[in-house]
Amino acid sequence: MEIRGPVLLPARREEIELHTLDDLTLVGELALPERGDPVATLVTLHPLPTAGGFMDSHILRKAAARLPALADLAVLRFNTRGTTSPRGTSEGAFDGGQAEAFDVAAAMDLVRERALPRPWLVGWSFGTELALKYGRDHDVDGVILLSPPLHRATDEEVAAWAGDGRRMVVVVPEFDDYLRPDEARERFAAVPQATVIAVEGGKHLWVGESQTRRVLTEIVAAVNPDALPLPTDWDGDA
Repeated sequence: MEIRGPVLLPARREEIELHTLDDLTLVGELALPERGDPVATLVTLHPLPTAGGFMDSHILRKAAARLPALADLAVLRFNTRGTTSPRGTSEGAFDGGQAEAFDVAAAMDLVRERALPRPWLVGWSFGTELALKYGRDHDVDGVILLSPPLHRATDEEVAAWAGDGRRMVVVVPEFDDYLRPDEARERFAAVPQATVIAVEGGKHLWVGESQTRRVLTEIVAAVNPDALPLPTDWDGDA
């Protein structure tokens, strides 16, 4: 069976709730490898909820559907405050990336409580702003930034990562609506450990199976390169 579109590969999937320091309950899902322990953890941060972003935004949904089976990764997805998906609605209201600091912290609390290994923040669009602004406050191995617009994260917040040393992987579509590769290289030049990966033909929303596979490959290349190349077919049940 070809792995594409909505294919859901085997995993242990659990509906979870996160509890923030300002007393909100956020809804989400944790997907773990079907057998054995994960080798690393993806804590995913979704695109802008006021523009339709949520925990089921397709790259994040496909990461949870595929990577526990293909790359032995744990994948945590959740709706930030005020965001709705088929899983439900997280309490609170969208705060433009400010109070969402508590949402990131609540996700990292669950990672610590469950002793999930080697967490990475994986942000997409608005989610990259949260990763840049708040990721340094938490025990993560690194951050992966998909289509970063750099609208809310300031140059100072980006540059603060320079003295941090943890890895930063920046995946930038050739035809992004907000930040294209040449400008991204300039904006992230202040961070010596930032690797900017330009994706030829890519667009902000990563539509299409070829773009999905490219993004998932770049995530796995950073977090568990031994799992590459990712297979495109699955022989078992799905």
